[in-house]
Amino acid sequence: MVLSFALDSTFKAIMESSSLSLWFLLFLLVPFHNVLAFTGTYGVNYGRIADNIPKPGNVVLLLKANKIKNIRIYDADHEVLEAFKGSGIEIVVGLGNEYLKDMSVSEDRAMDWVKENVQAFLPGTSIKGIAVGNEVLGSADQELWEVLLPAVINVYNALDRLNLTHVVEVSSPHSEAVFGISYPPSACTFKETLLPYMKPLLQFFSQIKSPFYINAYPFFAYMSDPEHIDIKYALFQRNSGIYDEKTKLHYDNMFEAQVDAAYAALEKVGFEKTEVIVSETGWASHGDVNEVGASVKNAKIYNNNLRKLLLKKKGTPYRPKIPVKAYVFAMFNENSKPGPTSERNFGMFKADGNIAYDIGFDGLEPSSAPSSFLSLKDIGVQGWLRSSYSLVYMTCAAVLLLIFS
Repeated sequence: MVLSFALDSTFKAIMESSSLSLWFLLFLLVPFHNVLAFTGTYGVNYGRIADNIPKPGNVVLLLKANKIKNIRIYDADHEVLEAFKGSGIEIVVGLGNEYLKDMSVSEDRAMDWVKENVQAFLPGTSIKGIAVGNEVLGSADQELWEVLLPAVINVYNALDRLNLTHVVEVSSPHSEAVFGISYPPSACTFKETLLPYMKPLLQFFSQIKSPFYINAYPFFAYMSDPEHIDIKYALFQRNSGIYDEKTKLHYDNMFEAQVDAAYAALEKVGFEKTEVIVSETGWASHGDVNEVGASVKNAKIYNNNLRKLLLKKKGTPYRPKIPVKAYVFAMFNENSKPGPTSERNFGMFKADGNIAYDIGFDGLEPSSAPSSFLSLKDIGVQGWLRSSYSLVYMTCAAVLLLIFS
């Protein structure tokens, strides 16, 4: 199928003045497929900037024990991808910002990366998406702004040549920094300086049916202005909320307000049909003195209430028919991450695989632990018993067939 566009005068002007116009013309000829890269509504970011977290094989057991079906990783580490083989857990791999310039140069370079890091693990490992870059347009690196779309197009074209566009989605997550105004939700707009880069990118993703991924953190919003933001509003607790005069909608939590703000910004530039998925959200359990609100208590409240909200599979006030989907940040505390203390304390699980706080998940405990916890030994035994029962069942069936034949 050949892509076609009905361009308004504003968009034509943007493209005529933009260095991305050549790439825009190139992707006019790109065929597209619709890929569902997210099962259900709940996923987790599996970051690994740490030297003390469980091995990937144990992480698979932990995820399966807690019925978590979606994860995002920030690279395409082969040990991880091999460990997830046969697990059924759906993975979005990351193509880091450091590769974007190289990927934008030629489709052949993108082809090599896709062959080595995606095709080589299919279909055993359920790779459902490639996140090209992370928070590129929210950064200060304008060179990366220039190469993001060409890199995205080359990665997509590589997948198309390998007949994988019906299997693997291409996306690029953004930070809240891409917005100029975000309050109230209906007033949200993209920064004018980013439109020459954002709009062509959105146009391409619209044609290949990819969602708009946003990293939404009520934690950071609250931390930046604790005097004027009710922490109960940020934590999904009972509060008076806010009222959006334009839409006549009431919001009793900041998370949904942030999602609807993204919808409003998309609508203003002509992409009202694009789905918004939260690629990162979470709450720090520990922070520096100036990181107001970072505590185990608040992290537990936020992630517990977020999980309950997502499991309801309901929409937002502005998009009530589209279930909210989100990847929680993060699986583990990552002790090697740079930056403030909070950066190393977003994990729902400790480095040893035990829960950081109780929101209904099971951690990995020694076999002598209480029965409410799962151990690696127990999980292995359960798997062995299941396979043993299956073997006995098949043997008995075979004997019966021999007797009565």
